[in-house]
Amino acid sequence: MTHPPKSSAAPPPAASAAVAGVPGIPAQPGPPGLPAVTGPGVPPARRTAFAEGAERLRTAATTEPGRLRIIGAVLAVLVVAFGAVTAWQTSERSAAADDVLHRSQPLSSGAAGIYRSLADANTAASSGFLAGGQENPASRQRYEKDIRTAAGGLVTAAANAEPGSASEATIAGLNRLLPEYKGLIERARTYNRQGYPVGGAYLRYANEKMQKEMLPAAEDLYTTENRRLDADYADATPYPWAAIALGLLALAALGWAQHRTYRRTNRVLNHGLAAATAATTVALLWLVVGHAVARSGLDGSYEHGIRSLNVLHDARIASLKARGNENLSLVARGAETVTVDGRPYDAYYYDFDKDIAVLGKGLSEASRLADDQGGTAPVEAARGNMTVWKQRHADARAEDENGNYQQALDKVIGAKGATAECFDGVDRSLARAIDHEQAEFQQAAGDGRDAMTGLPVGAAVLAVLAAAGAVAGIGRRLSEYR
Repeated sequence: MTHPPKSSAAPPPAASAAVAGVPGIPAQPGPPGLPAVTGPGVPPARRTAFAEGAERLRTAATTEPGRLRIIGAVLAVLVVAFGAVTAWQTSERSAAADDVLHRSQPLSSGAAGIYRSLADANTAASSGFLAGGQENPASRQRYEKDIRTAAGGLVTAAANAEPGSASEATIAGLNRLLPEYKGLIERARTYNRQGYPVGGAYLRYANEKMQKEMLPAAEDLYTTENRRLDADYADATPYPWAAIALGLLALAALGWAQHRTYRRTNRVLNHGLAAATAATTVALLWLVVGHAVARSGLDGSYEHGIRSLNVLHDARIASLKARGNENLSLVARGAETVTVDGRPYDAYYYDFDKDIAVLGKGLSEASRLADDQGGTAPVEAARGNMTVWKQRHADARAEDENGNYQQALDKVIGAKGATAECFDGVDRSLARAIDHEQAEFQQAAGDGRDAMTGLPVGAAVLAVLAAAGAVAGIGRRLSEYR
């Protein structure tokens, strides 16, 4: 006889899954340890990697070893970031300081030299013309030297000009005008030797080309190079605030970590963290002091070098233009006039008065800016020569206006007691002053650049050592939990 079972076994999990798969029937919880069974087409929820990482971080933060690992990682990141930003910012400033010393200032001085050479060539040409057929060989050699110097300066400027820039166009224009000017001067010289009055017309035309086309173009080039110099100074002198802020933050974090360690262990010193703090402190002090010294040197090179050089270059150019106008007034013999406030003036005498006034103001400013005897003495010598020049020029002008042309000519280009002696004295004194200020600039700018030598690499190395020290110090604490 068959007896019915007294009890029935639980349905297998597959049966539950089958029932749960029927539409409209809710999911049933599975056996202990297994996930709940969901309906068809509904995948189980999955957490993102970020959520899982955050969960692990929260879990780790609940234990002291986990907190120590987080602290060590943050300290290492802060110190390395400080070193990286320091290396980046100091590298940029060091490169800009090097550009000031070796690129932009020499190019600015070279552009001023182009202007001066062109103006001096024009002056030498007019002086030679006044001598007639007996042209002074020294005047001819000076003219040729100035033309060669200007041409060489244009080659250097062209090599450093950015393609397609305004400077490149200016240099191309000057290279085109220079042969035209030389041709006019040669025609003027040829006709003058033959005694033809048309030679004076060619000389005046050459002077007009110089004054209205070539010198303004050279001045534009000089202005452009000065702007480049100012831009390099602006890149070299700002304080690296981002690096300084990161350094202070890293030191604060290291101090907090050591204080926390002391409170939990009663140990005054953690060697790794102390080494990291020392390395970070050295890097931060090197950054602050080094950049302060560099900034002081660069500021000094600008205040006592560049400003004086700009004033002296302008004064020297004014003296050259004044001399050229003085010569041309005798070449033109009243052919060129200008009306000012209803009164007619000889155009070249009128321009001479303006140029000599600019020279006087420039010498006064240069004397004020000079900060030692080496800079003051040549400026005062130039001022003395200018005073005598004005007196002799007044005498020569009086002779010319009274119709005594030969006497006026002797007072301008004569062998003794002429204004030529005064002009040469002014020019030589200004050249000495420029050489002195150039040397002062190079010394100050060089000191400023040298103050940042090795700082980018040194800061990076110290940051790596500090990070290693921080990790080692935290690792020493972690070893106590193993």
